[in-house]
Amino acid sequence: MGPDLQKDIAEGAYWLRKPGPNAEVVVAYTGAVAPEAIEATGFIGESRRDIGLLAITSVDRLHSGWTAARKLRRDRRGVQHLSHVERLLAPLPRDCGIVTVIDGHPAALGWLGSVCGHRLEALGVEHFGQTGSIGDLYRHHGMDANAIIDAAESLTVGAPVRHRKMAV
Repeated sequence: MGPDLQKDIAEGAYWLRKPGPNAEVVVAYTGAVAPEAIEATGFIGESRRDIGLLAITSVDRLHSGWTAARKLRRDRRGVQHLSHVERLLAPLPRDCGIVTVIDGHPAALGWLGSVCGHRLEALGVEHFGQTGSIGDLYRHHGMDANAIIDAAESLTVGAPVRHRKMAV
């Protein structure tokens, strides 16, 4: 692991799959939903251009850095300090959508759309107390690979994503 990746991980996020210059959608995930996010990104990448996959290692550090940078810019007019998340998202085209996925409340990542003004679909757990297998629960809460694909389709134009995960 190089020093740049170490720094990105410590600051709260890194590109697992860096988006291209014409990115249509980015999937941003944190925690236990990594396999679903990675799988969905593979399927989406067959039908959408330059898709990115953002691994969030610390929602708290990422948000704190963004909040601190905004405060610094407000307090010291003319200061051009960018937070880590601003630097990560800045290259994305304005019409790129972001799908966030968390095994927790979707609002925990919903703020990412505000960083640079991107449209966002936030997936996560809104009601607690259900039991079942991980696959069943992720399907129930709309945060499995197919739900991520559906969210990406809602943020992009074009034909439907060609391939989906088969139900088990």
